[in-house]
Amino acid sequence: MATITASPPRVGLPALLKSPAVRKLLLLALAAAILVPLANARWASGSWPTALTVDFSEPLAKASDWIIDNRDSHPLFLYFFGHVSNVVVIAVRAVYLGLLAVGWAGVTALGALVAWRVAGVRLALGTGVAFLACGLLGMWVPTMQTLALMVVAVLASVLVGAVLGLAAGLSDRMDRVLRPVLDTMQVLPAFAYLLPVVLVFGIGVPAAVLATVIYAAPPMARLTSLGLRGADKEVLEAVESLGSTARQRLLTARIPLARKELLLGLNQTIMMALSMAVIAAVIGAGGLGDRVYQALASVDVGAALAAGIPIVLLAVVLDRVTGAAGERLGAEPEPRQGLGWLYALVVFAAVAVAGRLVGRLDWPESWVVGIAEPVNRAVDWMTAHLYSGVPVIGGTADWAGHFTTWVLDPMRDGLQGLPWWSVLLIVAALAWVIGTWRTALTAVLAMAAIGALGVWKPSLDTLSQVLAAVAVTLVLGFATGIAAARSDRLERLLRPVLDVFQTMPQFVYLIPVVALFGVGRAPAVAAAIVYALPAVVRITTQGLRQVDPAALESSSSLGATSWQQLRQVQLPLARPALLLAVNQGLVLVLAVVVIGGLVGGGALGYDVVFGLAQGDLATGLVAGAAIVCLGLMLDRVTQPTERRAKKGA
Repeated sequence: MATITASPPRVGLPALLKSPAVRKLLLLALAAAILVPLANARWASGSWPTALTVDFSEPLAKASDWIIDNRDSHPLFLYFFGHVSNVVVIAVRAVYLGLLAVGWAGVTALGALVAWRVAGVRLALGTGVAFLACGLLGMWVPTMQTLALMVVAVLASVLVGAVLGLAAGLSDRMDRVLRPVLDTMQVLPAFAYLLPVVLVFGIGVPAAVLATVIYAAPPMARLTSLGLRGADKEVLEAVESLGSTARQRLLTARIPLARKELLLGLNQTIMMALSMAVIAAVIGAGGLGDRVYQALASVDVGAALAAGIPIVLLAVVLDRVTGAAGERLGAEPEPRQGLGWLYALVVFAAVAVAGRLVGRLDWPESWVVGIAEPVNRAVDWMTAHLYSGVPVIGGTADWAGHFTTWVLDPMRDGLQGLPWWSVLLIVAALAWVIGTWRTALTAVLAMAAIGALGVWKPSLDTLSQVLAAVAVTLVLGFATGIAAARSDRLERLLRPVLDVFQTMPQFVYLIPVVALFGVGRAPAVAAAIVYALPAVVRITTQGLRQVDPAALESSSSLGATSWQQLRQVQLPLARPALLLAVNQGLVLVLAVVVIGGLVGGGALGYDVVFGLAQGDLATGLVAGAAIVCLGLMLDRVTQPTERRAKKGA
C-alpha cells in the first residue's frame, strides 16, 4: 500500500502579508519612503544634524553656579539640606562608633549569632569566618565604615521605598505616576546619581548616603507595590466581610500576605545599597570602596583585591542571611524560639564585655596577613608571561587588542557611519516588531533625545560596546544555561559560583580585568560580560527546566532525539525566558560599560566620570541623560509587551 505524503503548503504573497510583523515592516517602509527624502532635503545625511541639537550646557552651567554660590547662604540649603546632611552625619557616626565600641569580637559574634538564629549553624560559621577574614586582610576599620554607611542607607532606603510602594500598591493613579519614575531610576547608572548630589551636599558621607538611598529605594518600592497588589482576593474579601476598616485590612491582611515580597525587597535593597556604597567612594564615602578606588587609580591590583575580598564576603553574607529569612517566612515557629534569641543576646553581650575588659577592641596588627605584595608579584608574573608574547594563542593584551581592532572598532565605526535616520528606522523596526506602535514610538523618541542632547557619536560608541558585550554574554550564557539545564551535576557545580558572582558589586569586577587586560575599551567590555553572565545563565536554565514535561515526553515518544527536543520543543517553549535573559543582559551590561569609564572605556562613561571629577554638571548630566535614553531604547527593543507575549505563548 503506497504511502501518500502531503507536500508542505507554499507560502504565497497573500499568506505572507497576513503576518503582523511583515505588515508592520511594510507600513514602516512606506513611512520611510515619504519621510526620508524630506529629511535629506532639510538636513544632510550622516551624523545627527546640528540644527536638531539643543545646547543644555549654558542653563546647566548657570544652575551649577547658582548652587555653588548659594550653598552656604540660601535658606533652602541652610534649613533643609543642611539639616538633612547633619542628621546623616550624626547617624552614620553613631553607628560607626557603636561598632567600634563593641569591638571586633563583638561584631563577629553579633553577625554569627544573627545568622545562627535566622539560617542555622552552617551560615553562622560562614558569617563568622567572613568577618574574621576582613580583619585578617587588614580591612577591619574600612569594613566597619562601609557597614555603618550601609546600615543608615538601608534603613532610609527601606523607609522611602516602603512608603512609595504603599502608595503605588493602594492607588492605581500613584502606580501610573511612579512607574515611569522607577523605570528611569532603574536604568540610570549609579555614576549619574553622584554628580547632582555632590553639587547639593558636597563631597562626603551625606552625599554618599543620599545617592545610595536614591539608587537602592526603587526595588523596595516595586516589590512592596507588587506584594500589596498580589494579595489573595478571597482573604481580603473575608476580612472585609467581618466589618474591618481599610486600615485594619492593610495591617492585618495585605501587609502580612506580602511578607515574602517585602523581604525580597529588603534583600535587593541591601545588595544595591552595598554596590552603590562602594561606587560612592569616588565622592568621599570612605570605607572599602575608597580602598578599591585608590588602588585602581594607581593600578595596584594587590591592594584592590585586599579591599575587594571583604566587599564580596559582606555581600554574600548579607544576601544569604536575608534570603534565608525569606525562605523561613510562613514556616512553623520553632519551640522556644524567643529563648534562642535571648541566649544569642546573652552570648553577644558576654563577648563584647570580655573584649572591652581585655582591651582587644581593635583588630590586632600582628594578626594581619598582607596579600597585596604576593598578589602584585603574581600580577607582575602574569604581565611578563601572559600579558603578551604567549606562543600560538597570544597573551591577554593581544586578545584585548584583537577584540578592539576586529570587533569594537568596526562596530563603532559602522554605527557612527550610518545616517542618523537609518538608526531611527532600525530602532523603530525592532521595537515595533516585538511590541506595539507605542513601544516603537518610545524607543525612537529615546534615541532622538540622544541626538538632541548633542552626544550622538559617544552614545553610538557606548552602544557598540554594549552590543559586543551582549553578543558574547548571550553566546556564553545560553550555552552554559542549556548545559546546566540538561545536567543536574553541572547545575549544582555552577550554583555557588553564580551566587558569588551575582552578589559582587559592580566596582569589584574592574579589579581582575585591569590585572589581565590593562586599561581600555576591551577591559570595560570584559567586566560587563562577567557581571551580566550569571543572570543570563540563571534565567536560561530556569526557563528550560520549567518547560512542560508532557511536551518533552510527547516528543520523545515520537522518536525525537535529545538535540531535536532542545531545538524544536524546549527553546520555543522557553522563548519568554530567553527574551528576558536578553533584556536583563542588556541592562546589566550597560551598567558596567558605563563604570568602565574608570578604566579607559571612554564614550558616555568617560563623560560621566569626567563631569563628576571636574564638577561639570553639564557634561555629567547630559551623558547621564543619554545613558538613560540608551537604556530605555534597549529595554523597549528587547522586551515584548505583555499582550504580545501572551499571544506568542
